[in-house]
Amino acid sequence: MAGLRVDFTLLLEPLGFIKVLEWIFAIFAFATCGGFQGETTLLISCKDLANKTVTAAFAYPFRLNTVVFSTPDPKRCGGNWTDVYLVGNFSSSAQFFVTLAVLVFLYCTAALVVYIGYKHVYQQDSKFPLTDLAITVITAFLWLVSTSAWAKALADIKISTGASIISGIEFCKAPGTTCHFASVSSMRTLNVSVVFGLLNMALWVGNIWFVYKDTNLHSNPTGFLKVQEYDRLKEDCKNKVIL
Repeated sequence: MAGLRVDFTLLLEPLGFIKVLEWIFAIFAFATCGGFQGETTLLISCKDLANKTVTAAFAYPFRLNTVVFSTPDPKRCGGNWTDVYLVGNFSSSAQFFVTLAVLVFLYCTAALVVYIGYKHVYQQDSKFPLTDLAITVITAFLWLVSTSAWAKALADIKISTGASIISGIEFCKAPGTTCHFASVSSMRTLNVSVVFGLLNMALWVGNIWFVYKDTNLHSNPTGFLKVQEYDRLKEDCKNKVIL
């Protein structure tokens, strides 16, 4: 490929090293959220049926209102059992979070290719650092928004799959029928996904400074003159002082 000059030295600098961390943390963010599968379990007791286990399996993207509990033996429970669904649709927050993580992963991959193979182009053309800066600022903000939304959704998911669901099941209110909450799958990996969301936000906020340092907004003290013109003016000043 024309212009390709493989050089890994930029990865040892903060700009490249942080990009590698962003790449890794983005993988963990979408893997811990998008790969989750769990279930919530109830124990149903009624006439001639004791502690029958019914389960509702749920997973990403957490459209809980489409998840139905397995059926006990309705004939032995007076035929009162009807399909019982979980409550809530949290797919928008979950998909926003995972989609951002995937896009960040792809962008970091592309950026690392530029850093490693086209470092000279990146440093010579001011458009690349400026574009990188704009994307970095926007991404940091999106991590804040998506992580906040996902953390709120996760809190609601825990409620919708916890013991409080029993109060909304009409079958459990029938005479001679009792329902007990048994268990729900651990959501530690989902908690970890929120942590990685916060870490990603912190990384991108911190990276703003290092990307900014590579732009002409920082490297050009005059704000208007080109770097070469500024250097020439400094040299003229030195010569006048010597004279």
